[in-house]
This record gives sequence, structure tokens and C-alpha cells, in this order.
Amino acid sequence: MVNAGDTAWILISTAMVMLMTPGVALFYGGMVRKKSVISTLMMNFAMLGVVGLLWVFYAYSLSFGPDSGGIIGSLKYIFLNNVGGEPSSTYATTVPHLAFMMFQGMFAIITVALITGAVVERIKFSALMIFAVAWLTLIFAPVAHWVWGAGGWMAKLGVLDFAGGIVVHVNAGLSALALVIVLGARRGFRHEPMEPSSIPLVMLGAGLLWFGWFGFNAGSALGSNSLAASALVATNSAGAAAATTWMLLAWNQRRPTLLGIATGAVAGLAAVTPGAGFIPPIYGVMVGIVAAVVCYYAMIAKIKMGVDDSLDVMAVHGVGGILGVLAVGLFASAAVNPAGANGLIFGGGLTLLGKQALGVLSVGAFAFGGTWVIAKVIDAIFGLRVKEMEEAVGLDLSQHGERAFGGIR
Repeated sequence: MVNAGDTAWILISTAMVMLMTPGVALFYGGMVRKKSVISTLMMNFAMLGVVGLLWVFYAYSLSFGPDSGGIIGSLKYIFLNNVGGEPSSTYATTVPHLAFMMFQGMFAIITVALITGAVVERIKFSALMIFAVAWLTLIFAPVAHWVWGAGGWMAKLGVLDFAGGIVVHVNAGLSALALVIVLGARRGFRHEPMEPSSIPLVMLGAGLLWFGWFGFNAGSALGSNSLAASALVATNSAGAAAATTWMLLAWNQRRPTLLGIATGAVAGLAAVTPGAGFIPPIYGVMVGIVAAVVCYYAMIAKIKMGVDDSLDVMAVHGVGGILGVLAVGLFASAAVNPAGANGLIFGGGLTLLGKQALGVLSVGAFAFGGTWVIAKVIDAIFGLRVKEMEEAVGLDLSQHGERAFGGIR
């Protein structure tokens, strides 16, 4: 039976999560050079169109359709067949099935968009669009079904992921790393200055992400209830703790920066996502602090290793997501969410932590390996990378014929 309050909250949360994709676009767009702002925004905004269409055509069905062997959903919901105004008998049983479908669609959109931050300033737009279709179909949909789909093998095993630590952040982070390895570094990486085009844009994007994350995490309670409130407080606590910790780390090294505090907030928000609805809200503070420290030094290590993950998708989302998934195995409490389990400190022993680690390893290996194969195939057939001269001019002009600001640098 449809509950008006739950439905209103899911509809609002869907709109909030939708706004996160333009937020990612601004966050990423402010960090690239002036000659690549338009292309970076385009990579993200285009996902609202491409992934949004494919989700209602078939990807929702593959992700949440009736189970096939614990691996993938059936095509029962293709083109929204059997998805209407009545609640699903399986998912979010107090809101219209259409509302649940669209809420989950926003997660698919932003997950693909997150990956783009690793490969900005050198990937062909056409190749990226082909990649988005293949990755959504072959990587995202199976992983979503494993973790969230009724009958998915991870769901049956008891792996916990409240709002996307595995499905979104680990999945996107390891996939981004694989794509970077195939694509290679930007021309002039570590030899030419690559100053951000607009730190205010970064802050605006981070603010929109923080706002949207309340819908992302608290909306995943799938109802207007106390669990949503608990997830919201845990989310804000982690974001605040990580932002503050990152600021202090940077201050200790040299001086506090707006770019740093914005990045820290995103790291904390990513890390708390898998556990937002399973851990006591105050533990969000601990998750945020640890995420800031580990992600901060992961970024430094990435630079020393010479990996050109341009906007630190792996260091922030991948590493943050991994930490958050494992934190569920430590801090989850059945008193917070009876649908979850007790982690180590609440008397659950190592059982849940082991399951969480298996979830990270399985999805990490699948995402990395699968993305590497997809990227290699696309590169062989179409070519992934723009020509050297196009990269030198900048993708704004060479790929889109537009310019964000005056000048080309």
C-alpha cells in the first residue's frame, strides 16, 4: 500500500540525487584547466541523458528484475513493463514502483559520471559514450544486482551496502583506475603546470554534492522514518569530520586550502555511504576522520607512483568506499537497523567484517578486470584517446567547439 510520506521522501530524494550529477560536473570542472572545463562538464551532464534513457529501457530490469542465478536480473521490467504506480512486492513496498525505479536510476547515472574524473583532458567524447553504455550494461547492472537485487549472491550472503559504498564508490574507483591504465597519462603530466580553472566552482560542486548526499544516503532508508534521520546525521557527521581533518592535515603541511577542504568533505561522504543506515550516527565522525587521513595520503602516493588519475577518483571514491565498507564490519549495529547485523565492536565477531572484505575484493576485481577489457576493446576498434594536437589545444575546442572562459589555458 502506498504511503504518502514515504513516497514524498523518495521523490524529494530522487531530485536531490539527480542534482549530484551537475554537482560532480562543477566539482570536476573547477579542478581541470581552463581549456577543458566544457568537456568535463559535458562528460558528466551527458550521463543524465544517456544513462537516464538506458536505465528505463533495460538497465533497471538487469539490476532489479527477478533473479537469474544470483548474477543478473531478468528482462521482466524492460521498457518499464510491469513497473507502475503500485508498489513492488519486493522493493520499497510503501512507494510506487516507478518512484523506486527512478531513485535507483539516479545512482546509476552518478556512478558512471564519477569515473570521468579520472580520464578528463584526453579521452574522446565519442569513446566515452560507448564506454558508458558498455560499462552500465556489463559492470554496473550485475554489481547492483549482486548487492541490492533480490536473490543477488552478495545480498543472500549478507554483504551490507546501505547506499552504494560497493555499488557506487568501489565500483567506480577501481573502474576508473583500470581506465587510466589503458588510456595513459595526460600530455605533460608532472612536467607542465595543471592549475585548476576555478576553485569557487569546486566549492559549489562540493556543496551541491553534500546537499544531494542527504537524499543519497537518507533516501536509501526508502521511507520517511527514524532510519532516514539516523542516516542523515551519520552522513553530515562524516562529511564535517573529514572536511575538518583534511583542512588540518593541509594546514600542518603548509596552509589550509578550499580545494582541500572540499575534497575532504567528499571523501568523508563517500566513506560513510555504505554504513550510513547501519552504524550509530556518532560513528560517522570516526569514519570521516579515518577517511580523510587515508585518502589524503592515498592522493600523495598516487602522484609519487606516476598514476594520472586526474581528479583522484580512486584515491577519494575508491579508497573512501573501501574504508567505509570495511567500517560496516566494525561499527554496524542491529539496534540501528534490524535488517543489518552487528559488527565487531557490537559483539558480531569477525563474520560481518569477513563478508564486507569479500564484497570489496569481489567487486573490486570484477570492476577493474571488466573495465580493463572494455577499455581495450573500445581502444582497438574506435580509439580512446584524442590526437596529440587536439589534447594540446584542449578538449573544449577540439571536441565541442566551445570555450568556458577567455584564453585557452
